[in-house]
Amino acid sequence: MTQTAAVPGGARAERAPARLRITETFLSLQGEAAQVGWPTVFVRLTGCPLRCRWCDTAYSFSGGQMLGLDEILDTVAGFGVRHVCVTGGEPLAQPGCPALLEALCERGHAVSLETSGALELREVDPRVRIVMDLKAPASGESARNRLDNLERLRPGDQIKIVLADRADFDWALELLLRHPRPDGVEVLFSPVYGELEPQRLAEWILEARAPVRFQLQLHKLLWGDVAGH
Repeated sequence: MTQTAAVPGGARAERAPARLRITETFLSLQGEAAQVGWPTVFVRLTGCPLRCRWCDTAYSFSGGQMLGLDEILDTVAGFGVRHVCVTGGEPLAQPGCPALLEALCERGHAVSLETSGALELREVDPRVRIVMDLKAPASGESARNRLDNLERLRPGDQIKIVLADRADFDWALELLLRHPRPDGVEVLFSPVYGELEPQRLAEWILEARAPVRFQLQLHKLLWGDVAGH
């Protein structure tokens, strides 16, 4: 797939197809957010500017393989399923990510993007379902949240907040009060795997009557904390 770029005078000039560094591509069940349970191809891009304390994909920070856009699309097509999740690391750290998202949509896939929300969302194709993973204080990266990205979310997008303790929970509720989300955008609260007891978070949500969805990571319930699932 050849892309074009604007040049002076309104003409269009061809430029080289996007190339991206890919850590892994695999088939699993979507374990989170609105598409939970669907057989899904995961395209994990390499690299991330954040260092969350409980990150479970640190192996994607470096390495990977440089692939052309058509190679990635052909690999995805070979799995034979409709749902595709582009994830990381932080996928938007690679300049070619928006082109990949657009191309997947053009191929007829139901595409979701897992992003930290620390990078600009402006170039994300509007057909893509965004799952924005806001960082709570215990992650060590809450200062990186770009709260202006909340205004760019659309109906069907979701905000995910992973929580380690009660202080994180209270912070998240206060943030939601100070920054109302657009209509049709759900908020998901998840416990840090192996650190916050899920039952405790569920009880906090019920006690606070919090307007959020409780979420567990389905893939970890099925396969544990294993790469490639």
